[in-house]
Amino acid sequence: MKRIFLLIGLLTAVIAGMSQMAYQPGFAESQRNFPRVNDILRKKEDTLAKQFREKGLQWPAKYIYLRSFKYDSQLEVWVKGEAGKPFQHFKTYKVCAMAGTLGPKRMEGDFQVPEGFYHINEFNPRSEFHLSLGLNYPNASDRYLSDAIQPGGDIYIHGSCVTTGCIPIMDAQIEELYVLATHAKSQGQDFIPVHIFPVRFNVKRSTEYLNRYVRDFSDYTPLATSLKEVFYYFEKYKKIPVILVNNKGEYVTDEEVKKSLPIGERNVIITPVVKKVRKKVPFNENEIPNTVHKLPEYPGGSDAFRDYLKKLNNDLVPFLNEEEHSAYVLVEFIVDQKGKVLNPRILKGGNDLLNENLLDALEMMPDWKPAIREGKDVPMKLKQTIVVEAKSATSVVSALSH
Repeated sequence: MKRIFLLIGLLTAVIAGMSQMAYQPGFAESQRNFPRVNDILRKKEDTLAKQFREKGLQWPAKYIYLRSFKYDSQLEVWVKGEAGKPFQHFKTYKVCAMAGTLGPKRMEGDFQVPEGFYHINEFNPRSEFHLSLGLNYPNASDRYLSDAIQPGGDIYIHGSCVTTGCIPIMDAQIEELYVLATHAKSQGQDFIPVHIFPVRFNVKRSTEYLNRYVRDFSDYTPLATSLKEVFYYFEKYKKIPVILVNNKGEYVTDEEVKKSLPIGERNVIITPVVKKVRKKVPFNENEIPNTVHKLPEYPGGSDAFRDYLKKLNNDLVPFLNEEEHSAYVLVEFIVDQKGKVLNPRILKGGNDLLNENLLDALEMMPDWKPAIREGKDVPMKLKQTIVVEAKSATSVVSALSH
């Protein structure tokens, strides 16, 4: 199939070599019609102009660019006065609350802060959170990869220091940012870029945390790699690259972006967990009866099975995510008419590393006593919830179901 690329919402004004968009004085004037914003503009403009002069920056900024780092709880503000010039750092705000974990937002109600490349598409002067600037989530990539029916939305940078998936900063800071964004939009920057990264990729502690996370969730690798490339490109040039989305929903950049990675990073791809190719034993599941007179039995009975699960708990605890104290993993396997355990699989729960080690253990289980129906040994499919707890191994057994 021919590869299709979509240009995501990166601002025309921030792509090198492109001209400034039309001046829009009416936007700032329209914002002054809101008493809250008018008062803030009146109080903040002189203060911001003074801060810009002290840093040798052009006031007001014609272009601004925002970078947010989830794990590091920071929101950077970059500014410039001409389209073709590199951005200059103005200020870094502390993100004062955070919901969710690393990784992208993929559905409504997951409390995740998105990760990727966005732009401001809304100014809300009447926000319940003092002031707010809306982001264009879901973007072109999210529409491919997030829940098709309920991907979620209403993602903002806002004040009040509370969040269920947004980027909150203090009220005084959102006032400054709102004023900066208002002036930039008035001067023609229709799309103010906001890039949301999981971590600062040049901070060792942060990247170590990210590497542990990606090890457990290998599907995150393509996105984490793209974010890393764009981060280092901006670090090197202080310019934003053109970013596309392919027909898999993945971000795509050119070779120049990849070359901007430090030499020691160029061939380093965050290594995911290698999932084994597990051979499935051929078995006709139509032979499994709907009911049996006696369920399969682990060798030694229920007490021996309880001991097995306790040992399994202890063996799997090291594979819990750093921030987890427990995991609930639902597994399924067949005990055939000879008592052999066949084709164990994970139905839900756990992380990649924990699940791989759990499957290894289940494949090595001893033979069971098979199920019995009308006096004959018959196969049976079982489901088992395995609880892995870091602090206690006393609650690891749940009822078998079939």
